[in-house]
Amino acid sequence: MERAAVMGLGTMGSGIAQVLLQAGFTVSGMEEDAGRLESGKQKVLGGLAKAAEKGKLSAADLEAARGRFRTTTDVRAACEGADLVVEAIVEDMGAKQRLFAAAEKVISERAILATNTSSLSITQVGSALQKPGRCVGMHFFNPVPVMQLVEVVRGERTDDATVAAAKDLVKRLGKEAIVVRDSPGFASSRLGIILGLEAMRMVEEGVASPEDIDRAMELGYRHPMGPLKLTDLVGLDVRLAIADHLWREVGEQFRPPQILRRLVRAGKLGRKTGAGFYEYPPEK
Repeated sequence: MERAAVMGLGTMGSGIAQVLLQAGFTVSGMEEDAGRLESGKQKVLGGLAKAAEKGKLSAADLEAARGRFRTTTDVRAACEGADLVVEAIVEDMGAKQRLFAAAEKVISERAILATNTSSLSITQVGSALQKPGRCVGMHFFNPVPVMQLVEVVRGERTDDATVAAAKDLVKRLGKEAIVVRDSPGFASSRLGIILGLEAMRMVEEGVASPEDIDRAMELGYRHPMGPLKLTDLVGLDVRLAIADHLWREVGEQFRPPQILRRLVRAGKLGRKTGAGFYEYPPEK
């Protein structure tokens, strides 16, 4: 694999594009909206610059990575000849299926199509393909350049060769893979969401402040970030969508608490809006 297309350059997609560039890939980043495309491009370039400042990239490697990165608003142009397509678009089944169906027409014969979904069915995403065996889940974690885990998710029709290629790719990126079968929320989302929802209920019931709940998990359980800080980082709207999906698919324990719905309705989506369970100063 040498050529990759990253579909969606939001928080996750820009991080995925960055680590692929650092691993030597030629990367095409795609956003259909020109404004989001430029914003995503600057996130990728900024991430590469920070990696160089921290000594993770030499000056020569930084320039080479910049030279291997291009962006486009066209799906086919991004995917043409690609060995790897990673989608990190909105958590909408129809949108993911349409994107992969369009990409499959122009990618290389050996290419795999990886979805970064954290909860939707890999089997269903792949059902829109002529060759569903090349579809696999590759669930990265935020922030992508820092987090070591990638959850490789095998759909019902995913080929063994596709799973092996995904695991090899994770290793090439300097990360570690776990392999799970296609089930609602996989392994990590089910565990992470249930902890986050319980923390929200504790805030709602006045058990403790968000700060103290987070510190309990950071100090008592050695979590690098408490569940409410993590919710603000991921986005309250994203967590609500995942929780609603798991509530329908798995059961009552994933019913979203009212505090989460109220905050989302108020537009308090976390870091990206400046307020969630915490408030954040404007980015300079």
